[in-house]
Amino acid sequence: MSKHSTERFHVGNEAAVKSRETAIGRLADLPTATVSDALDALGLPGSLFGIGRTTGRAITGQAFTVRYEPIDDEGGTVGDFLDEVAPGSVIIIDNSGRLDCTVWGGIMSRVAAARGIAGTVVHGVCRDVATSAGVGYPLWSAGRFMRTGKDRVRCAAVQVPIVVDDVKVVPGDYLHADADGVVAIPAARIDEVLEIAERIENVENRIVDLAIAGATLTEARRQLGYHTLQTPCER
Repeated sequence: MSKHSTERFHVGNEAAVKSRETAIGRLADLPTATVSDALDALGLPGSLFGIGRTTGRAITGQAFTVRYEPIDDEGGTVGDFLDEVAPGSVIIIDNSGRLDCTVWGGIMSRVAAARGIAGTVVHGVCRDVATSAGVGYPLWSAGRFMRTGKDRVRCAAVQVPIVVDDVKVVPGDYLHADADGVVAIPAARIDEVLEIAERIENVENRIVDLAIAGATLTEARRQLGYHTLQTPCER
């Protein structure tokens, strides 16, 4: 690669990093409820049903995907993928929604917290919740159950497309999780989603302002089109 090509590569790479950081910052400022409405307006699936906050603060970042599968005669490992995860990533694990064995525990929370990983979303259950809370590690799951996944499931693949509640998540997609749950946004559509979500958030804040100022809630909602904010439209 020539000197000029190298310089262009670095400039382009820096711009891409800046763009991702900006998107993450804008997304972090929005409630998942508003983002979910924006996804509806675009006809995009993205709200992960049945997964709620287990520990920690709201998180936003790009997805590091993990897929588990039932173990067979060849055996396998659980959790070793953690060495491959970059700081700031949100790990999302698909264990097919199983509730009978865990795929995330205290060792992983302690190590992930120390390495600056943003948080973990589990399509399944976790354990050692007190340990995760103790180190302030953000964790979302379908529930908690203490029985180990060792000798029951194994890590089948990392950084591959996964499907959670009919929502496809690929590596690098944006994940945002708060007290209401988790949404996934395709990386290629992040700008569209943010634009609509920010508009929805602005409209909802204006509705509140009008109602507090003396308008009826019904009139404020009618005036600003509240009931169609999430309605899919032709684009």
